[in-house]
Amino acid sequence: MRETIIRAVSGLLYTSILVASILSSEVIFIILFYLLSLVCLIEMQKLLRLKSYALYFLQAILFYLFSFLKFNQDATVLLLLITIFVNLFLVKDLMVVKKIPVFEKKKYIIIIFYLISSTIFLTLIPTIEGIFIPKLVIGIFFLIWTNDTFAYLIGKNFGKRKLYEKISPNKTIEGFLGGLVFSVLMSYAIWYYTSFLTMWTWLGMAIILSIFGTLGDLIQSKFKRQAGVKDSGKLMPGHGGLFDRLDSIIFASPFIYAYLYILNYVS
Repeated sequence: MRETIIRAVSGLLYTSILVASILSSEVIFIILFYLLSLVCLIEMQKLLRLKSYALYFLQAILFYLFSFLKFNQDATVLLLLITIFVNLFLVKDLMVVKKIPVFEKKKYIIIIFYLISSTIFLTLIPTIEGIFIPKLVIGIFFLIWTNDTFAYLIGKNFGKRKLYEKISPNKTIEGFLGGLVFSVLMSYAIWYYTSFLTMWTWLGMAIILSIFGTLGDLIQSKFKRQAGVKDSGKLMPGHGGLFDRLDSIIFASPFIYAYLYILNYVS
């Protein structure tokens, strides 16, 4: 019971800070996610057992490019294609699981690039035609939170068939489907109460977030199994590390951005 209360309070505080920063202004939103991604990068470095401070400079440089990307469509599309390729490479790598997983040094830069570039697209998503729209990114977070919450609840209470036992023994097919169904229902609620975008656009985002969010979570689980740890950190009591909370949305972000780009909502 005590652990459940700690988990609930920690999650509520995290959610409140996130929503408040998004509603405040675009600058505060970007600064917050720069700091959050920096924490995720530190946690990932510990998982990889790296001690290079050059990665922090790499992150700073890539985030500095954010202002350039906002006004250069060609550069944005190029980075988007590279990021999607890298993320799909990690999905391919996820499917090949050895008996005793180990990190391969040649893949370090790929893993770090995935983390940083995917976070950049998360900060680019809520800007439509040069206007920052907080309810878009808040809606996306509500979709991913709904998916994660109901995947956990349904999987814990009704799950019988394992989704990918080698990597995440606790995830079930029933949990995945439960998260997907409730995300779809949430997408309708968001559309109904905000009248922003179309119902089908929100439905598409719910499906993308459920699928790629789950893949992102599985990839993070593989990283932790390779490192021999349960959580990526201890920053959030009851939840583990910050990367444990953001892995789904970070991995899914470039795919959401691509989806909105194809629909001509972002450029």
